[in-house]
Amino acid sequence: MIYRNYGQTGKQVSLLGFGGMRFGHIDDHDECARMMVLAAEGGVNYFDTAPGYFETKSETVFGKGFAELRRRNLPYYVATKTFKTTEKDIRAEIEAQLRRLDVPAIDFYHIWCITNLDNWQQRKKDGILGAFQKLKDEGLIKHICVSSHLVQDQIRELLMEGVFEGVLFGYSAYNFKTREAAFDAVRAKKLGAVVMNPLGGGIIPQQEKLFQFLTRPGEKTVAAALRFLWDHQDISVTLVGFNDEQQVREALAAMDGYTPRTEAELAATKAGASASFEGICTGCGYCDDCPQDIPIPKFMDAYNQKLLNDPPQSGTDPAIGRLKWHWNLDPAKAKDCIACRQCETACTQHIDIITRLKTIAEKAAV
Repeated sequence: MIYRNYGQTGKQVSLLGFGGMRFGHIDDHDECARMMVLAAEGGVNYFDTAPGYFETKSETVFGKGFAELRRRNLPYYVATKTFKTTEKDIRAEIEAQLRRLDVPAIDFYHIWCITNLDNWQQRKKDGILGAFQKLKDEGLIKHICVSSHLVQDQIRELLMEGVFEGVLFGYSAYNFKTREAAFDAVRAKKLGAVVMNPLGGGIIPQQEKLFQFLTRPGEKTVAAALRFLWDHQDISVTLVGFNDEQQVREALAAMDGYTPRTEAELAATKAGASASFEGICTGCGYCDDCPQDIPIPKFMDAYNQKLLNDPPQSGTDPAIGRLKWHWNLDPAKAKDCIACRQCETACTQHIDIITRLKTIAEKAAV
């Protein structure tokens, strides 16, 4: 395992991190704990979760896993997050989190999911920074961090405020072009940098041909996608959400025989990207609360197929085919959209969901 500095905190964190968002069997605590142990035995020491993952079940599972890591004397750092903004609400949440996680303090505590700068300004007005500082002074958290889905200059503006010790943001082979600005601030403020969705929510391994520009001789797509990120010296941790033990083994295996690219080689790999993959939905599910009961994540997953397979190889529109044959959904459901934009407000990637639903509805009517 490779370890890097987490900003100026003095902590050495594993370049491969364990994300708690994608457990395949969240109610099987023993299986989930075994996955954590397997990762830790392979050198992983950074474990990230959140209160909203599986409705707090992920934090509970992490608590079981951490107890087993302690029993085996395996080191770990815990990272989690809060959406709360006032001191009263944050304190109530962290007390519950500490019980679920079964730890006395949280190493990396994140202000969760900044999607626009107006939202950030409102959180500051609510007193979130003062509340976090009090928690740090009391020893309940070790480091003040932020989770952001901003892009381009906005994420740089957020991080340049100089109030954070680390940042978590989406970065992968499909969206690197519009998120590289974050590294300007990471370097300037000497921040720890953790990147999520390194495999694009599963899109990259599903589209091996499209991502051939990543691979070197003998590499598989998953290993190539992870190693592409590991080549970025500004990245402290690459966070992978694991579904099962086999996925943990596959990620650990990618570390074996890993040889970093030079800066010139990395630049050449980026230049070889056949297209910009910005705008592909990664399936976070934050939009899944449609008042018209449209399963937005599934419709956006289907639209991914259109983006990645248009023009289609057959006569069927890729999005329509995906909805019918993969999700068993009626594409005409898209016409129920009333353009309330609730989903777009929740979208962490700023996708034009309304337009995509309209396109699907038009195709379904043909």
